[in-house]
Amino acid sequence: MEKQSANVCEERLYEGLFREYSAEIRNFLVYKFRNLERANDIVQEAFLILWRNCQKVTPDLARAYLYRVAQNQFIKLIEKDKVRQKHMHLTVAENSADNPQFELEYAELSHQLKEAIEQLPDGQREVFVLNRIEKKTYKEIAELQDVSVKAIEKRMHKALVKLRSIIKGI
Repeated sequence: MEKQSANVCEERLYEGLFREYSAEIRNFLVYKFRNLERANDIVQEAFLILWRNCQKVTPDLARAYLYRVAQNQFIKLIEKDKVRQKHMHLTVAENSADNPQFELEYAELSHQLKEAIEQLPDGQREVFVLNRIEKKTYKEIAELQDVSVKAIEKRMHKALVKLRSIIKGI
């Protein structure tokens, strides 16, 4: 490889680097990560990054730079896959919302819950709605109703017990 240039921005030199190192780097990635398709993509990405940074890379350091970039890109890809796998169940749940059967069951359950809430005694219903729907804390509810936090906790407990029994009976 000719080393006259101070960097690899000259097109002929860059193409020569690609011809000389692309297969070698691809084989390294395939050996290390066992995925030919991704290895080919990462090699392309590594050379793209080299081109973007050609001013900073001298020809004698190009091979090491390409290996480091390729390995880093592959590791980033693996990390993205791990995150994607970790959150895959969320995607499945979102897709369930598009399912007509899911929508029907959700609407039915929502209707049953509204009916069950309506059957609660006034104090329990008010505490339940303020806490679970309006997201107020027990302390805030206690101040609104001018009662102790313990009284609110007891009403909420009774409301939940009653709701469970009403929904089981439906």
